[in-house]
Amino acid sequence: VIISRIYTIRGKQVMLSHDLAELYHVETRILNQQVKRNPGKFPERYMFQLTQNEYNHLRSHFVILKKLKYLPYAFTEHGVLMLASVLRSDWADKVNMFIVDTFVKIRELLLVHKDVIHQLDDVQNKLVEHDNQILLIFEYLKQLEATKQEGQEFEKRKRIGY
Repeated sequence: VIISRIYTIRGKQVMLSHDLAELYHVETRILNQQVKRNPGKFPERYMFQLTQNEYNHLRSHFVILKKLKYLPYAFTEHGVLMLASVLRSDWADKVNMFIVDTFVKIRELLLVHKDVIHQLDDVQNKLVEHDNQILLIFEYLKQLEATKQEGQEFEKRKRIGY
């Protein structure tokens, strides 16, 4: 449940305010109020508000996102940790532990599979290079076909004289 609600936005792994509110069993407006009442605990590196383009991009890729009246906030792992301190409930503490554990597991998986990701990048680069070479071969084949066609038309022409 938690992993499906972690998105990559602006190169950071984040969770959206309405998803966190649902997990913490509070209304989104209550969560946002607590954040606004404690601005010192949520600098830009912990939390930021999505732009309309970012939210539209998420909606187009993840159909589960509903249309919202206000643009949601995105909380990094550190922002999620701060949320538990401003929500102050046992449930928030428990949910917070699960969320932080999930972020840590994702980071560990990325580190473990870093080599695989690097190899996939190399393969992708080679495929792009091969695609370019294949396109070049097709261009040469088209030129050969055009030259052959011209030769056949030259042979079929009506002869003048002897």
